Amino acid sequence: MTEATGTPPLVALVLAGGTGSRLYPASRSTRPKQFLPLLGETTLLERTVARADFADHVVVSTRPGLEADVSELVPDVDEVVVEPAGKDTGPALAYATHRIEAQYGDDVVVLSLPSDHHVGSREAFAATMRRGARVAHEEGRLVAFGVDPTRPDTGYGYIEPGTDRGAFSELAAFHEKPDAETAERYVAEGYLWNAGTFAWTPRAFREAARDSPLAPLVDALDEGRVEEGFAAVEPTSIDYAVMERVDDAAVVALDVPWDDLGSWDAMARLLPADEDGNVTQTGDAGGGDAEGALFVDSGENVVVSDGAHISLVGVDGLAVVAWDDRMLVVPKAEAQRVREVVSNLQDAGRF
Repeated sequence: MTEATGTPPLVALVLAGGTGSRLYPASRSTRPKQFLPLLGETTLLERTVARADFADHVVVSTRPGLEADVSELVPDVDEVVVEPAGKDTGPALAYATHRIEAQYGDDVVVLSLPSDHHVGSREAFAATMRRGARVAHEEGRLVAFGVDPTRPDTGYGYIEPGTDRGAFSELAAFHEKPDAETAERYVAEGYLWNAGTFAWTPRAFREAARDSPLAPLVDALDEGRVEEGFAAVEPTSIDYAVMERVDDAAVVALDVPWDDLGSWDAMARLLPADEDGNVTQTGDAGGGDAEGALFVDSGENVVVSDGAHISLVGVDGLAVVAWDDRMLVVPKAEAQRVREVVSNLQDAGRF
């Protein structure tokens, strides 16, 4: 990995500690979605690390119990950081940024990359990440990357851009996942999807986090009290804890084919369909093996399994997933509701 001319030293920080509950039953508490080969023979984590090859260093952050899987899947990364406890992206990024600064210095730029996204052009992605890194380094700002929406979508958060500054825009506001009518208005008004991808220098992040719910953790990390610091903070996302609270954040447009593999309806956008609009992926390696499903008078369905043959008769618009000894059937339009299933299973200790 080599540093691009005019770009500060880059450390790609890949977040691989989540679960991906809306991709149940393929995704489970001990097998999060980033370890699944949902779009081919390689896992989402491997794909993310591969497209981060423009960075000078690649670090993966994960939660306890997953480090062995991460090391096996991506053995060539520079470091695997294991957060003391899984407490969402806020504490995870505070800890990993602290570790990166200690290892690589305070002049680097940290690029925080989710491990479960689909990106259509690696070259364009790398160029945009470098541009955002330069903004973070030269302006001393926290940078969010936003995707130009291709449709109104209630499954994504939105970023409202402000004044155009050339290489970036002022970040006017973050907006939570909207209802359908609000999503249409956001798209019409030029809002961007929140890609969950950020850039900052360790110094800028630390200053912002000191005035946030992460302050007890930041102070404790500076004093070497890691376990105590994690115990002092609640689970919180980086958006809520830090990004939404700063008044000088920047947004850089990520103009590439992009999708968040957050729910089963995303597969219909990313895999080839048959003449009736059905999408199939079966077998341990995935890859869209149409022999793993049979459709009779059925269209616009998503079928995913780890080997079981599935037949659909006279139904449209379903997501049918069979993995291990579990099966899920849900209308594609209500794929976000899988989290309700997971919540019930978690309460019963069966997730």
